[in-house]
Amino acid sequence: MDKLILISGCSGGGKSTLLKALKARGHHVVEEPGRRVVEAEQASGGKALPWTDIEAFLHRTLDLAIADHAAARNLPGPVFFDRGVVDAAVALAHVTGDPAAGAVAETYRYNPTVFLAPPWPDIFTGDEARRHGINEAVAEYARLEAAFPALGYETNILPKAPVEGRVHHVVSALDAATRGG
Repeated sequence: MDKLILISGCSGGGKSTLLKALKARGHHVVEEPGRRVVEAEQASGGKALPWTDIEAFLHRTLDLAIADHAAARNLPGPVFFDRGVVDAAVALAHVTGDPAAGAVAETYRYNPTVFLAPPWPDIFTGDEARRHGINEAVAEYARLEAAFPALGYETNILPKAPVEGRVHHVVSALDAATRGG
């Protein structure tokens, strides 16, 4: 699944801003599943929210990420994901303590290179869907930073740079990988 490009990493690290810039350039982008679950639950009065029922929230997020993965396989060209199956599976395994929860990430593969947004306290902000603080975000990043190589992915750390620099970094890295260098 080389055309499925995963952008993961620290919550509040600028992933969504990067994805918006890639979308503006005509690329297919899959919005973050967790944010979509929060929006749907808030709109319906549901309780599968990270601050109410984290396990139910993560199960819904994982289901949505799997559906996104399946749908994206039919899209042409590169498809950029704002988080994905691995993120949800790693979080679910962390919350439940069940390592089998993370095993689903083996089935739903992405491009071998995953781009990670590192912790960036200068731009971190909370909002209605992100109620946790920077310490929780950094801990989440550490789990992901360890999980991706363990799953056979190469991680490419995004620079702490304006969005145009990050777009250039991603596009250049993918071009170099396509050329074999």
